[in-house]
Amino acid sequence: MENKQSRFVYLVILALVWGSSFILIKRGLVGLTPFQLGSLRIVFAALFLLIIGFRSIREIQLRHWKYLALTALFGTFLPVYLFSVAQTQMSSSVSAILNSLTPLNTLILGILLFKIDFQKRQIYGVVIGLVGSALLILNGAANHPEHDYSYAVLLIIASICYALNVNFIKLYLSDLKPLSITTGNFVVLLVPGLLVLYFSGFFEAVQHEETQQVIGYIAILGIVGTAIANILFFKLIKISSPVFASSVTYLIPVVAFFWGLVDNESLTNIQFLGAAIILVGIYLSAKK
Repeated sequence: MENKQSRFVYLVILALVWGSSFILIKRGLVGLTPFQLGSLRIVFAALFLLIIGFRSIREIQLRHWKYLALTALFGTFLPVYLFSVAQTQMSSSVSAILNSLTPLNTLILGILLFKIDFQKRQIYGVVIGLVGSALLILNGAANHPEHDYSYAVLLIIASICYALNVNFIKLYLSDLKPLSITTGNFVVLLVPGLLVLYFSGFFEAVQHEETQQVIGYIAILGIVGTAIANILFFKLIKISSPVFASSVTYLIPVVAFFWGLVDNESLTNIQFLGAAIILVGIYLSAKK
């Protein structure tokens, strides 16, 4: 009973945190390139986790490290850059909506790669969700010709990465504590993150006032939106299922949309319809 109640608490907290991440990315891109933003996010998260979770590394056995490397790659490294690049052309609201494809992709990959059982209704949900995504993207491209909606492909790839991540964690790392998983992930990512940060020209750019002004946004994004959020997310996976944990993306667009309104973003009626179709598809695919 405690797990059933607490999983919804984790779900809501994660929705609030991750739903706010998109506006932080948008703010950060004012003074940083996508690769500088993604790398700085990783570095802030890694340093914070090494401070609070260094002792937890002792719990990690040799057999865990290959899966920690995989979950670091698909759960953080690739998505932080994919989202940063995509949001140079797309609004934070639309980015959050397309991120909600994660439960659909979790189901698809679970069926194809991890041999989970499924029902015909769930397949209908996948198809409906893809129709909603196509409608959202095509209408956005028609109404915002100044934006390049081909960048939506990057968001779809990121949602596939997240789907792989939750399945790997549930199958191969469920015997580790969430803090150990998260700290292990960022031990793997710290050096690659620093290398990308260096070669992205960040240490020259940081001398400019515009870059200095946005670093605080990325610190919040890295520490709260990445490090702490991942700890909570891995805990949620542990006490629930991959599809339920990834269903946090149902709520993320709601939070992101309200932040978008504050920042003068808007969606067309057709885009609202596309978002609703996506959520119906997700509901059918996740319902047991």
